[in-house]
Amino acid sequence: MTGVLARYEALVAAGELRPDAEQATAAHRLDKLAHELERGPRKGSVLWRFGGGRKAETPRGVYMWGGVGRGKSMLMDLFTGCLKIDRKRRVHFHEFMLEVHDALEAQRRKAADKPVARVATQLAADLRVLAFDEMVVNNPADAMILSRLFTELMDLGITVVATSNRPPRDLYKDGINRSLFLPFIDLIETKMDVLELNGPTDYRLERLGSMDTWLTPNGPEATQALSDAFFRLTDYPVEDRAHVPSEEIEVPGGRKLFVPKSLKGVAVFSFKRLCGEARGAPDYLAIARRYHTVIIVGIPRLGPENRNEAARFVTLIDALYENKVKLLAAADAEPDALYVAGDGAFEFERTVSRIHEMGSDDYLAQGHGES
Repeated sequence: MTGVLARYEALVAAGELRPDAEQATAAHRLDKLAHELERGPRKGSVLWRFGGGRKAETPRGVYMWGGVGRGKSMLMDLFTGCLKIDRKRRVHFHEFMLEVHDALEAQRRKAADKPVARVATQLAADLRVLAFDEMVVNNPADAMILSRLFTELMDLGITVVATSNRPPRDLYKDGINRSLFLPFIDLIETKMDVLELNGPTDYRLERLGSMDTWLTPNGPEATQALSDAFFRLTDYPVEDRAHVPSEEIEVPGGRKLFVPKSLKGVAVFSFKRLCGEARGAPDYLAIARRYHTVIIVGIPRLGPENRNEAARFVTLIDALYENKVKLLAAADAEPDALYVAGDGAFEFERTVSRIHEMGSDDYLAQGHGES
């Protein structure tokens, strides 16, 4: 297995990536970090004993930020894929924070002292690296605990690598009680190297090209176009289409939602799976926070005969829109003609407006989760 920098340079040489100075700088830094982590303190050495085998030589982390489609996830893929250690974990930041809040609640039920420190110890067990996709902070509950939690994690010898659409100083911007969040920003800037990736090319938009984001009618042609978009967005080899990964994600109430195709922040669903089953806003928010792009096939015309499905679809679009998720869809009609008569047709006009906006260049250029 080759290193991060060698893999990146090979992709450029093969023409799969364009030369990009900021990406090359990040690849070089991630390559250096990978070597530091793989080398580690020699077991039994003075530094190993002094640091409990971990803390004494904790490498600095990396925080990569930039606009949509600038290669952050691609570089994270290279880093985690090339890193030859077992004690690593890659996780979407929102998913991680849900896990943290559940663990804190369990500690509170036990009336345990220092719950944040206890949770950090649990999370850090048998880990050296935490890699976060899409760090975004948009609620006070997360903001209030992040500084304490990450101080504990880093003190336990955890190296953090993260991607974000925002520079550290813009995290939780204008948030409630933001002054309590500022120590977390200071921690990032002290313990991590901050790298900007804002080159001139939005690779994600470029890969979509000039394709429409709303395709009509449903059928083989629309399905093929969405399939092609999925493979372009994820770099998955088309010849291996039979083995595209699927997954189950947790939704509120201890339930699971099966995602037929799930890769690199892109999910593919049928309308029937998303809106034909009993689902609500919490389910759709879980999807919207996890995926930057959602592809939906099989959207039918809506009316009195499927008013429940229509109501769920409205809630789904609201969740995707509010979290700046990119929507690619195949439907039996254009948005304006999708739901023209029956209960809720008037209210559906707002959904139509949002669908149109979600196909605009301005919307597509926004980062996932931006408010």
